[in-house]
Amino acid sequence: MSDGRTSGQPRTATGRPVARPLLSLVLATLLEEVHAHSGAVYLLAPDQPVLEMAVMAGMPRAFAAPWERVGLSAPIPVAEAVRERRLIWVGGEEEMARLYPRIAVVLPYPFALAALPVASATTAYGAVFVTWPASHPPVLADWEREHLTTACDRLTARLERAATQGRPVFPEPDLLAAPPAGGVTGTLGSAEAARLVARLPYGLVSLDLHGRVSFANAAAADLLGLPVGELLGTRLWASVPWLNDPMYEDRYRAALISQHVASFVALRPPGDWLSFRMYPSTTGLSVRISRARAVAEMGRAGPVPGPGPSNLVTISHVLSLAGALTEAVGVQDVVQLVADEIAPAAGSQALVILGSQSGRLHVLGHRGYPDREVVERLHGIPLTAQTPGAHVLSTGVPAFFDSAEQLERLYPARHTAQDSFAAWAYLPLIASGRPVGTCVLAYADPHPFPADERAVLTSLGGLIAQALERARLYDAKHRLAHGLQQALLPHTLPPLSGFDAAARYLPATQGMEIGGDFYDLVPTRPTAAAVIGDVQGHNVTAAGLMGQLRTAVRAYTTVGQEPQEVMRSTNRLMIDLGVELFASCLYLWLDPANQCAVMSRAGHPPPLLRRPDGRVRVLDLAGGPLLGIDAAATYPTTRVDLSAGSVLVLYTDGLVESPGVDIEEALAELSRRLAEAGDAPLDRLADCLVRHSAAARERVDDVAVLLLRARGDD
Repeated sequence: MSDGRTSGQPRTATGRPVARPLLSLVLATLLEEVHAHSGAVYLLAPDQPVLEMAVMAGMPRAFAAPWERVGLSAPIPVAEAVRERRLIWVGGEEEMARLYPRIAVVLPYPFALAALPVASATTAYGAVFVTWPASHPPVLADWEREHLTTACDRLTARLERAATQGRPVFPEPDLLAAPPAGGVTGTLGSAEAARLVARLPYGLVSLDLHGRVSFANAAAADLLGLPVGELLGTRLWASVPWLNDPMYEDRYRAALISQHVASFVALRPPGDWLSFRMYPSTTGLSVRISRARAVAEMGRAGPVPGPGPSNLVTISHVLSLAGALTEAVGVQDVVQLVADEIAPAAGSQALVILGSQSGRLHVLGHRGYPDREVVERLHGIPLTAQTPGAHVLSTGVPAFFDSAEQLERLYPARHTAQDSFAAWAYLPLIASGRPVGTCVLAYADPHPFPADERAVLTSLGGLIAQALERARLYDAKHRLAHGLQQALLPHTLPPLSGFDAAARYLPATQGMEIGGDFYDLVPTRPTAAAVIGDVQGHNVTAAGLMGQLRTAVRAYTTVGQEPQEVMRSTNRLMIDLGVELFASCLYLWLDPANQCAVMSRAGHPPPLLRRPDGRVRVLDLAGGPLLGIDAAATYPTTRVDLSAGSVLVLYTDGLVESPGVDIEEALAELSRRLAEAGDAPLDRLADCLVRHSAAARERVDDVAVLLLRARGDD
């Protein structure tokens, strides 16, 4: 148990010692109570929405390196526990891969995890997670849940009391089992046991939780080709050149996290295959090394040793962040993910992502700057200007500044005012061999950038660049699709005699976000016409045909055709155009003088009618087939009375149809909403119907809604 006086304090955001082991006491007690083998306590940073690991127990902190600092919006269990103020349970490897793929990519091992918020009814202080080995049942027991909740409540009360008393709570040294003393006799406790081990024909090695060798017998030294003295205190994959491969360190991590026996074979040059079998416990691992005679006959190639020491923590960071960036869709998604994932992991407090446009810097997004004007001054700076952002974007060479003095010395005429930060990393974003932007990470305190950190940050810049390139292409397509869609739909609804109207259009959230849904109002005083339709497909072809149909319906209405004739003419036009698409359509001729509407339908969902007394019914209209199928099709009409206060709801199928939702239930729910909110102003009613539609929220199809309310005053 740590007393706060040890010198091996882990790297933290503050780096300050702690007077009393408040966090570690609670964590150690909790792990013992629920028989977990590792865990950690996070504290919420006072000035930003970031969780910072304050103490870890049972495992080396390196195992959780990608999540030492976590943005509250990150999709990982501790952040979700704080956001939702509830216990998060992950029962095993498959569940982790399904719910939290970013963690599963970095830690693809069988283990169970629980994460809980440390929060009162009004204030969040942090979070706790604990893990169990693979032998834990997939369901959290009630007694375990009770112990976890009680421990977090107890920690919350202590943190609340500390805050009230003005006592800051600092990070504490991690809790790991003390490594055994080096040397055969000291390790085994008796000379006889030492002689026993020395006589064994196979190698025995003891590793502590960090993977360091604390004991090796003579046979192990002989098999590994190094004296015992050179092995003690080192990691096998660092001291033995032919074990310098991340795969072997991964096996050590797998054994330690899952608490299951792990094994691998490795080739000792020139041709000796050795078998390594790892037996884990909560204090470390025992490794048995022997010759693997049968392996050579299998023709399996051994791993090629790398030129230098591997760093699996770096790989873990890259895997985690690469998984996060694949989820980014638009440019602002990339900016947000860098803020939530990369900036906390790198320890920076602010960021700017710069692109270029017409030879000038273009600010694509920023987070963490208290003064927006500082960032906005970067916008429009020529790429030829002597500023670090422009220089890095133009040359593709990263730049790191440990202090403000260093930055000012190299760029005395930079175009930014003092931004209150003390260190900066300017990372070139290079995609397809060319710079596409610069990512600027800003640090609140002077920050040295050792070579390995510079290499990691530069590599992350490449991942950001790929995501940014995809995002900018997506945004360009989205703007094109949105512009085309807006050009084809009415900009405003014209006033109608005797009727109020409101409309909504929502594009599908899949594909190009452009579709064939349309609506229109055509005033032909003293009457008017309304139409809503849906062309098959979600692409430019569907949108183009939608524009043609809308224009055709407007033209046929203007020349005075009856509703059934408008539908027949539009149907023949679709067939004459020769397109292999179909369309549904609902056409209404509105007669305010007689308080009625004449409707004709072509395979379109039935409209809803709300009477002034609040009753709602689905109108069962006569109709014909979809437009574009049968040139000889007819489209009979139905007359519907519309007394003052009646509301007609016309919609496309995207409002009520979605996978797994019964359309009858969706229509019933839509009718209920209409009955409850039907007296509201039409714009508010339209928003209500769209907002509460499950299909509209998921939007696998685009949605169009047109509402008409009879006034009876004209």
